[in-house]
Amino acid sequence: MADTDANKPKKRKDKAKPPEPKTVAEAKQLEDKNEYWQLTDDEVLLRSPEPDDDYKTSDSWRVFRILGEFVNGFDSMATITNGVSVFGSARTAEDNEYYTDAVETGRLLAEAGFEVITGGGPGIMEAANRGAFEAGKVSVGCNIELPFEQKPNPYLTKSLTFKYFFVRKTIFIKYSNAYIIFPGGFGTLDELFEALTLIQTRKIRNFPVVLFGSQYWRGLLSWLTSTMLNEKNINPEDLGLIHLTDSPKDAVDFIIKTCNAK
Repeated sequence: MADTDANKPKKRKDKAKPPEPKTVAEAKQLEDKNEYWQLTDDEVLLRSPEPDDDYKTSDSWRVFRILGEFVNGFDSMATITNGVSVFGSARTAEDNEYYTDAVETGRLLAEAGFEVITGGGPGIMEAANRGAFEAGKVSVGCNIELPFEQKPNPYLTKSLTFKYFFVRKTIFIKYSNAYIIFPGGFGTLDELFEALTLIQTRKIRNFPVVLFGSQYWRGLLSWLTSTMLNEKNINPEDLGLIHLTDSPKDAVDFIIKTCNAK
């Protein structure tokens, strides 16, 4: 679909661009500075309509761009038939033990015949892609347009960039046979509970979810057991949807076992 004034988000006038922030927190401090903060398609879509909005800039017209993003994603990922998505913090440094474990996990997944899929950015995403890439196998990055730039990591054999989070999340679920969740923040938890909800409601089946890093996830699992389960907001068997480990080999072996049981 061609860009026109009708479907383009309104851009703010640029001035001298300040240094790029290193963290999300630093970026948020710049939110009110027009010369840096970029208005994204997601932000435009999710804001409430205003009384003076023109019809041709409304959400109805934006559906065509969303449709195009789905079509492009499906076409680009059509050859991914045995994918496993790895999630975790973009802030994890290369000298962190979780980075090393994610590299090993990516390598083992690739050698077991899985295509490794990540969010395409730095940290844990880079590490998992690196493991698959250095093994000479398929390494996929599904990046996202953010108000501050997130560059694709250099260990990708296939790279996509999405404007809409919900399109990207659909691609992750559709082309994955399992999730491995390394320590991370809000985005990582979002992907975790998205998968658990779909499994619990039987939208997807035989879908392994591995939590990597027992010390990191201990508090969350304790709360799920002591509070959520105790209040009967979940069933005891719902906790069985999660496999906890500190071993790359155990994580991959669990996925192989579960996927072969389909």
